[in-house]
Amino acid sequence: MISPSSSIMVQSVDLTRRFADMTAVDRLNLEIKKGEIFGLVGPDGAGKTTTLRLFCGLLDPSGGQLRVAGYDTVKDAFAVKDRIGYMAQRFGLYADLTVEENMNFYADLFGLEPEQRDGLKSELLLMTRMEPFRERPAGKLSGGMKQKLALMCTLLHKPEVLFLDEPTNGVDPVSRRDFWAILYQLVKDGITVCITTAYLDEAERCNRVGLMHQGRIIRCAPPEELRTRMEESCYRVNARDQRKCLEHLRKLPGIISVEPAGSALHLFLSPSETSETNLREELEGREFGPVSFKRIVPSLEDVFIALIHKTEKVKNPFRTTEE
Repeated sequence: MISPSSSIMVQSVDLTRRFADMTAVDRLNLEIKKGEIFGLVGPDGAGKTTTLRLFCGLLDPSGGQLRVAGYDTVKDAFAVKDRIGYMAQRFGLYADLTVEENMNFYADLFGLEPEQRDGLKSELLLMTRMEPFRERPAGKLSGGMKQKLALMCTLLHKPEVLFLDEPTNGVDPVSRRDFWAILYQLVKDGITVCITTAYLDEAERCNRVGLMHQGRIIRCAPPEELRTRMEESCYRVNARDQRKCLEHLRKLPGIISVEPAGSALHLFLSPSETSETNLREELEGREFGPVSFKRIVPSLEDVFIALIHKTEKVKNPFRTTEE
């Protein structure tokens, strides 16, 4: 049983969602703290969007428990929806309405009185630097400006928790930077943010990250901790024949993952099963040399790939890379 907590905005215990024979979210246990930016990161099909829809009460769980902003999402669905903002991948903007008309429309949906909305609209337009475009039709906005407008509409009722589903997908780098600056300001104002993203550079900007794979969170920690506290060792490998070296390394015991990274290879090895010295001798003995190994701090992408490989090997201990 989940106990309400004023410092925890999202609490799930064994949260599960099935669609027929497919399990999209598999026994998810998670806490998102008040006033943090939490990132759900994973490839397409990992279960990120389904998880967010569960958090918003748009889907009922197949199993487990879930509380958002202190309320059960099934028993107290209306209380939850009053306290959250949800921005889907395709937000329902109206192309023929201006920026301000779209905001007025959503203010009406939220039941805001005119005296409530005017000050808030001005505040949001100023924060997003959209004031000069308030009379522009939404259909004539750039991709980044449409996302800012969608965010403003989501914020009109002053939610306590904001759920954003890949909000910067397909947006140019400058607009992405502006969007994140807005998120940081929202957190300073006391809003909790949960964002899904496939961009690992964006994950680095979150306070904590949940790496999601096949409906499960396989690791959850601050980005810096994810990169520096891996049990496995990460190396940059250079060899005379990188392709043949890559193919051979993938067959060796003790290799968690090895992937191309620019002109080199990035390799995770299990220190209990092999070593840099053993691998160098093996490769040079097969005339892949000279071979160099340099211990490095992995990127978040390196970590995610290694954890996926590690998870798959645990689930299928007799599987080989050649299958």
